[in-house]
Amino acid sequence: MEADIPRIGFGYDVHRLVQGRPLILGGLKIPFEKGLHGHSDADVLTHAVMDAILGAIGKGDIGLHFPDSDPMYKGANSLSLLKKAMEILHQEGFTVNNLDATIVAQEPKLTEYLDEMGKQLSHVLGVEPGSVNVKATTSEGLGYCGRGEGLAAYAVVTVKRA
Repeated sequence: MEADIPRIGFGYDVHRLVQGRPLILGGLKIPFEKGLHGHSDADVLTHAVMDAILGAIGKGDIGLHFPDSDPMYKGANSLSLLKKAMEILHQEGFTVNNLDATIVAQEPKLTEYLDEMGKQLSHVLGVEPGSVNVKATTSEGLGYCGRGEGLAAYAVVTVKRA
């Protein structure tokens, strides 16, 4: 029966690191000398999660729902945007089952912040913290993340009919 089959969504986001901006990941302000450049708060982790959620239900991506050409989203808190993505998910009759996400960053080291990021996300997603897994890795000095030019995040989410 289709109602019992979970759907899977995949999300990816990347932003450049720049001076003069706070580094926000998973809704947390991370102490670092650079932040991510973007129209909103540029939270790559939360953006990847939103894309995964929207993809799982066939509703496009965050650019469609929260375009960077719209001044309303200038400096927007990405957890607030995630709440709006969750409203779309619920309107379509779905809930989140689980989330697995990875942040790619040569620096800063994120290990001590990962649990709190997971808690922040689980609260907005409406799931137990054990249903959210946030990891961090480096790219071993390779590519734009490895050179410290930016950060990336990947997210996979499963959703189920409410």
